[in-house]
Amino acid sequence: MKHTLLALLIMLTISPIISQSYTSAEIEKHAKEIEETIIALRRSFHETPELSNREFNTAKKIASIMTQMGFQVDTGIAKTGVVAVFDTGRPGPTVGLRADIDGLPVTERTPVVFASKETAEFLGEKVGVMHACGHDTHIAMLIGAAHVLAKMKDQLNGKVVFVFQPAEEGAPPGEEGGAALMVKEGLIEKYGIDVMFGQHINAATDVGKIKYRVGGIMAAVNRMVIKVKGKQTHGSRPWDGVDPITVSAQIIMGLQTVVSRQTNLTKNAAVISIGKIKGGLRSNIIPEEVEMIGTIRTLDVEMQKIIHEKIRTTVTNIAEASGAVAEITIEEGYPVTYNNPSLTRKMIGSLYNAAGEDNVMVTVASTGAEDFAFFAQKIPALYYFVGGKPLDTELKDIAPHHTPDFFIDESGMITGVKALSQLTIDYMSGK
Repeated sequence: MKHTLLALLIMLTISPIISQSYTSAEIEKHAKEIEETIIALRRSFHETPELSNREFNTAKKIASIMTQMGFQVDTGIAKTGVVAVFDTGRPGPTVGLRADIDGLPVTERTPVVFASKETAEFLGEKVGVMHACGHDTHIAMLIGAAHVLAKMKDQLNGKVVFVFQPAEEGAPPGEEGGAALMVKEGLIEKYGIDVMFGQHINAATDVGKIKYRVGGIMAAVNRMVIKVKGKQTHGSRPWDGVDPITVSAQIIMGLQTVVSRQTNLTKNAAVISIGKIKGGLRSNIIPEEVEMIGTIRTLDVEMQKIIHEKIRTTVTNIAEASGAVAEITIEEGYPVTYNNPSLTRKMIGSLYNAAGEDNVMVTVASTGAEDFAFFAQKIPALYYFVGGKPLDTELKDIAPHHTPDFFIDESGMITGVKALSQLTIDYMSGK
């Protein structure tokens, strides 16, 4: 009897592992059978990128593919978004899986045969358009996961909502867009989404690796506009006026002390950067006004409030000390991308099964920003990074995201397909 009970106990202990292993093996099989297809899809999307809120052809292509796969498809979500619903016909949770679909105003320089030759108008200028942040891979990986999940329908209970989101890089001035608009339109409530998973390819992480973090994984971002108003005068007689260019230079340097000297950096990181300065027409005229545009990145809500207050104080006081006047506007932006701690800890095992435990690691928070954060404000969510760096390339030789030379090793995409599939199946089954 003792031996029988021991054997039963062993079987009860290892059976979930056997089941999980079987599920992972089946996911691997179906992901492999579509790998060449998702690489081809990625290249097709890469060749034809479109800017935020202008993803008309991208959306048509996605809608056509998802319709042919047999899903219920809705278009025109948040202007150019596509949502596809997979209903298993059995009661259970509704899982949202998200991919962003827009390109960037970047002229591609990579040597690949499928490099983008597209151009468009951006802020009144003709620019090249490129998938310089990997959104083309995100589309392809989500379509790949849809294939895998459809093949494994008998193991699913509930619904999967595939969210192809436009304008992650930000809607054009004067327009709404992206995840914020999807949430505003009621995406979560309309489709009854209980939980959301999202992922981002990362050019600096080795192929086959996954990086995650409990809590804040990406920063909140706020755009700031500073106008410094002085008094115009001849360049040979600066004392007859108030030089807004010199004052602007002092403000830029002063802003750096907000982070380095006025913020508790042992709590979380923060960044303040000025990206654009505009002022003046001639070498011998000190202008009346200078405009500066910059970005603020924070990883903590309380720190964000403090830093915004200190920025306003620093800018206005430096200007006043020189006899100028400064007006500052800090715009609403993306909140911190927050991984629900309970959900994240629950799903770590799924990431292990998708990529192998040795290939899954905790990452430091990124000062980049993601509008996936708006979904994570509404429902429990998990966002993580998937490796796209070739194993034979040194980190120092990797081109950053948002640059003309940005490159992704396509062999890394299968990890993303497996991760989305594993997370969905495990969450639906309560594992």
